[in-house]
Amino acid sequence: MIQERLHNVLDSLTPGCRLVAVSKYHPAEAILACYNEGQRVFGESHEQEIRQKHELLPKDIEWHFIGHLQTNKVKYIAPYIDMVEACDSLKLMKEIEKHAAKNNRVIKVLLELHIAEEESKYGLSLDDCRRLLADGEWRDMQHVSICGLMMMASNTDDEEQIRREFTVAADFFDEVKAEYFADDDNFRERSWGMSSDFKIAMQCRSTMVRVGTYIFGERQY
Repeated sequence: MIQERLHNVLDSLTPGCRLVAVSKYHPAEAILACYNEGQRVFGESHEQEIRQKHELLPKDIEWHFIGHLQTNKVKYIAPYIDMVEACDSLKLMKEIEKHAAKNNRVIKVLLELHIAEEESKYGLSLDDCRRLLADGEWRDMQHVSICGLMMMASNTDDEEQIRREFTVAADFFDEVKAEYFADDDNFRERSWGMSSDFKIAMQCRSTMVRVGTYIFGERQY
C-alpha cells in the first residue's frame, strides 16, 4: 500500500533530510494518495507529464524536475516548477533564468555532479563545476537561486563504492560552500540517495532523498 510505504520512508529519515517522492510514470491518483498523507514534494522527469499533473493536482505541491532537462522544454515548466534538480550546464541555467524572469519568478536549481563510474550519467565533473562557479556569470542571475548539489551514485551492489561516491559529493559540497556560498543560507541542499541507497545517502549527509519505486512500486505507464 502506497501510504504505508510512504510512512516507512518518512519514519526512516534522519533529522534535516526530506523526501522527494519520485512520481514519474505514476498516475495522479497515486500522488494524491501521498498528498493526503501530508507529502508535498514530488519529483518528475518529463515535461509533458509534469505539466498534466500540475493542472490536475493541488497547487501547493512543490514540483521538482529531476531528470535531464532540455533547454527547449524550460519555457513550459517555468511558470510553476519549484526546483530543477539536475542543472548540468551554464547554458541550461541561462535558459532557466530567461524564462523565470518572463514569469516573474525565482527558480531554485541544484548543480548536477557526475561522480558515478558510468558514462550514461549526466552532470558536471568536479572540475567543470569549479570552472562554472569561478567564471562567475551565475552571480548576475536574478531569477535563479543555486541551492546546492545533486548526484546519482553508480548502479551497483557495492555499498562501499556507493558510500565513497556520496562522500566525494559531500566533501565537494563543503568546498563549494566555503568558496562561493559561505554567506548564502539558500545553498544548503545535498540531493543524493534513491530507493536502493537512500539510507547510505543519509549517512553521507544528504538533505534530500529521491525515492520512487520503494513507495509507488514499478512504473505504471
